[in-house]
Amino acid sequence: MRSFLPFLLILFIIAAVLRVDFFFTIVYLLSLVYLLSRLWVRHSLTRLQVQRRFVDHAFSGDVINVEVRIRNASRLPIPWLELHESLPVELSTPPFYSEVISIGGRSYHHFHYYLNCYRRGYYTIGPLTLQSGDLLGVAGRAQLEIASEHLIVYPQILPLQELGLPTHSPLAVLRARSPLFEDPARVTGVRDYQRGDSIRRIHWTATASAGHLLVKQYHPAIARETFICLDLNRQGYGQRQRYTATELAIVAAASLANHIIVKEGLPAGLSTEAWDPLLGQRARFSLPPRAERSHLVSLLEVLARVQVTDTSPFEELLRQESLKLPWGATIAVITGRESEPLFDHLVYLRHSGFAVALLLVQPGYPSPELRKRADLLGIPVYRVWKAEELDAALQETRR
Repeated sequence: MRSFLPFLLILFIIAAVLRVDFFFTIVYLLSLVYLLSRLWVRHSLTRLQVQRRFVDHAFSGDVINVEVRIRNASRLPIPWLELHESLPVELSTPPFYSEVISIGGRSYHHFHYYLNCYRRGYYTIGPLTLQSGDLLGVAGRAQLEIASEHLIVYPQILPLQELGLPTHSPLAVLRARSPLFEDPARVTGVRDYQRGDSIRRIHWTATASAGHLLVKQYHPAIARETFICLDLNRQGYGQRQRYTATELAIVAAASLANHIIVKEGLPAGLSTEAWDPLLGQRARFSLPPRAERSHLVSLLEVLARVQVTDTSPFEELLRQESLKLPWGATIAVITGRESEPLFDHLVYLRHSGFAVALLLVQPGYPSPELRKRADLLGIPVYRVWKAEELDAALQETRR
């Protein structure tokens, strides 16, 4: 109460002028109450221990339980304590949790709330603000703020069939077509001996068991890596359906990477340039192809955070990233708009020894001219526009 100190000062002046002992007694008593109230409130808040617990990584459709534990380590009780936790509007309605409690000395208080992970993203949970004061309201309010934490919601992962994509094609893996590139340290099996096979390839143990010559088959050393190049340039998508198209492009990239790494057991990488809310600026991400599950998690974390923004030309990103890839790798290009410069660059990549696949995230089908040129050059073109399936899946998670 800001007006309490002037009130005490006025009482003290009146007591000094009138020289009435009773007035002095009242002034001393109220001053003591004011000082004790301020010390009580400040001491109580400094001894509060707050712990927020929740799973900070989730998939689209998950429901996250956030538990907050408050411990009053002081012997003094807190008459009232107002709690206010700020929450993302995309995950909670209303976008806050508020409660007023009282907590005794050396005691605990728990509360929890739920976050519905409808949409991928990088979200801030908090800050948690604690306010308290004395019962008489003479000492004013004291405030304690608990730092924010973050939650990552991975993008939705759909079967490739639901996106209109095949599961076995150069989009998923480039099969080795030449036996000239083989790794002799990685034996995959045996086959019957054929004229022209080197004697060094003969598998003598298997030959002795089978009774006829068998030779070793080696794992192909040709690159079987898939590199996903995701276009998140604002200019690469139509204005009217930009949000739906970019979200579908991210879902397609996540689903494709999951299929390659989990289903095929092959390496997959990702490159994109986008706005990163974690860094608060535009950033370029380049994750080289790997086949470990932990790598898939890192890839999904990037896809959970990135947002569409104005970037450098997408063809420049393709050119720079292709320089890092081995010959024979598969480049899956995901964008929202077909263009002559983009297709010319895909032709260049195809002639440079890469397998190229183009995923167009757009409501209309690719132009006949593009399809004709792509068929002649051996570049698969796929249209991804399954907004109804994506919306239906999101609606299902909300039930």
